[in-house]
Amino acid sequence: MRVLLISSSARGHAIADALTRSSQTPEIISVCPQANPGIKALAAQQHVTNIMDFPSVLRIAAEVKPDFAIIGPDDPIAGGLADELLKLDIPSVAPLKSLAQVESSKGFTRNLLASHAIDASPHFRIFTREQSGGDLDALRKEIHRFIEDDLHASYVVKYDALKGGKGVKVSGDHLEAVADGVEYAIECLEECGRVVIEEKLIGVEFSLLSFVSGDRVVDMPIVQDHKRAFEGDTGPNTGGMGTYTDANHSLPFLTPNDVARAKEINRLTAHALLKECGTPYRGILYGGFIAVKDGIRLIEYNARFGDPEALNILPLLESDFVAICLAIIDGTLNESLVSFAKKATVCKYITPKSYPDAKNEKGQVVTFPKDIPENARIFYGDVSQADDGTLHLGGSRTAGIVGIADTIAKAERIAEELCAKVEGPVRHRKDIGTAKLIERRIEMLRKLRE
Repeated sequence: MRVLLISSSARGHAIADALTRSSQTPEIISVCPQANPGIKALAAQQHVTNIMDFPSVLRIAAEVKPDFAIIGPDDPIAGGLADELLKLDIPSVAPLKSLAQVESSKGFTRNLLASHAIDASPHFRIFTREQSGGDLDALRKEIHRFIEDDLHASYVVKYDALKGGKGVKVSGDHLEAVADGVEYAIECLEECGRVVIEEKLIGVEFSLLSFVSGDRVVDMPIVQDHKRAFEGDTGPNTGGMGTYTDANHSLPFLTPNDVARAKEINRLTAHALLKECGTPYRGILYGGFIAVKDGIRLIEYNARFGDPEALNILPLLESDFVAICLAIIDGTLNESLVSFAKKATVCKYITPKSYPDAKNEKGQVVTFPKDIPENARIFYGDVSQADDGTLHLGGSRTAGIVGIADTIAKAERIAEELCAKVEGPVRHRKDIGTAKLIERRIEMLRKLRE
């Protein structure tokens, strides 16, 4: 069994780790934009190349002839790498380009849910450049009226294409006056031709990832991410500073009805994608949800494993990951193939001290503890390894450190103790997974729903 893993980062390391635990002992052929020491230690080969250079990736694929591919990041999935690999008779655990619009186009997803009567969206409108007929001033007025009158100046503006996690701006956080929102919407229209403007949702966010093969959907443990750079959920948004799961595969602030509804939305969306696109979605469907006053709403979909979410979920996978991948590809996916340990996990990301700017520490040495207990994992992200074995910081998130235990509190202590042993000009959020931070979520949702 030979698997082509197109990825990098700690997410790619976690995927490689899950593959190596398979009883089918697959040979991993890694294709990365930069060498990852964690993946390199597990792979038979590691090819360093631009993963958006499809001819280069396809040349490697044609040479190694893998049984299947796993594509980690969003850009190659949205760009249609799974389609190109399929032309070489290499199936992928990643959707085709037409189906990947569920992540690459916010407007596609909102329209998909609306046309298939899936009641999970906030109030929204999609504006296009063609609407204006060249009259941007008229469009400015129409957007201003929608934001002020229909959304009561509580709104979100979404760039309708991939933008490295920086395409969404929220009133009160990034946009002060209505005029700021209007101008950002016009900027989006000029760049990509379409913009989504929607109601700002108030609640508590969480993630539900599912394995999907057509209309077959098997859910993973629910995770909560922490995007803000600093403790107390302050500072700029990041790729994610850490995450946690609970032993019951739910989260302390969610009710059974909340969980059931999120799972139902993922299933309905998988069915809608099959009907809409006429071909089965094969891969990971990652729903970003928010628990609000009167239920559950969808914020957005991703067409891949999340990072850090994969770092929490994959270490809990007790069943054979290769068997799951093959079942996704051939349409035989079912619940009996997937089993997760009833454990809690807490992941804390180690980052350069100045992250998210991270200009000051790049290239400096970072040292991780050598003795890793069985109930912990370290997954390497933006870190390079010199010939002498030393690790050096990149400009982004360095490594995800995961604690695994019977309770969130115990998992948090395991992760925190390991984080404290990392040496170098780095930091992490000490509050992720703590009772104080979780209680804030519980209390916020309780007050919303009183």
